[in-house]
Amino acid sequence: MKTCNMRTVLPSLHHLLKVLALTAGCLLAAPSTAQIQPVVNDSLDVTRTVTNAQMVAFGAANILDTYLSPEKYKGVDMRYITHTLREYPGRKWAHQLIHEGSFASGNDRNEKNSMMAGYYHFNFAKLRGWRWPDKRLTIRAGGMADFIIGGTYNASNQNNPAQLRFSMALGATASAEYGFHMINKAFTLRYELAVPLIGLMFSPNYGQTYYEIFSLGHKDHNIVGTTPFCAPSMRQMLALDTHFRRTTLRIGYLGDYQQAEVNNLKQHFYTHALVIGLVHHFHIKNISSSISHTR
Repeated sequence: MKTCNMRTVLPSLHHLLKVLALTAGCLLAAPSTAQIQPVVNDSLDVTRTVTNAQMVAFGAANILDTYLSPEKYKGVDMRYITHTLREYPGRKWAHQLIHEGSFASGNDRNEKNSMMAGYYHFNFAKLRGWRWPDKRLTIRAGGMADFIIGGTYNASNQNNPAQLRFSMALGATASAEYGFHMINKAFTLRYELAVPLIGLMFSPNYGQTYYEIFSLGHKDHNIVGTTPFCAPSMRQMLALDTHFRRTTLRIGYLGDYQQAEVNNLKQHFYTHALVIGLVHHFHIKNISSSISHTR
């Protein structure tokens, strides 16, 4: 990875801050979460179909933060994920919202020191959909806004034991769903991919303490521009949905690879996890506020 330079990577940090702030404002103004499929309604009520997945994930974590330690820490990662997709009848664009909380703990190669990491991740995407004539294959692609806040803690450090993690980025995302029948049951195979492209992140400079930043007010390139050259990150999930009468069971794989090299400091957070959850499909009528389950 190449280290980002604020003066060369981004022509104007001030303008980028405005763009990201405007995007965040749009997210706050966006309607509540949901996923959809068109619903025929004889009245003039606007109806949307919502698909909401509540999932837990357990897997392996690999953590590196050279501000705290040059060692890599390997352990376990646990997550709770809410994934919602919302579509409107007659429209080709859908809204996707992801809320995720994560906690990971690991040890170094000598099993003497430990590091913990946790964060909250919010992702909003607007997706254009294409559905093939037989309606078994659906592909969606579009743009996203990604926000992460959290931190890491090294139990063996006396000075600078913790590191704040905050980043926001704009990027691209896509998903594909394929429905099929087997052994008299309905299944849906789905894959989704998200890649941040340009954004901002907080980082102390090499050798700089948090006391200098927040108590003494000594700022030193602590808000850094990010691109795939200095922060190549990616998130993907492959899952199989098994449909029952009113409930859908989801089992899949989650791969989350977050990394950056800024201010002569390296950090990464890699996760490979098993995902298990329940998916619910329902219709929402905006005027009558009635909800009817489907599937």
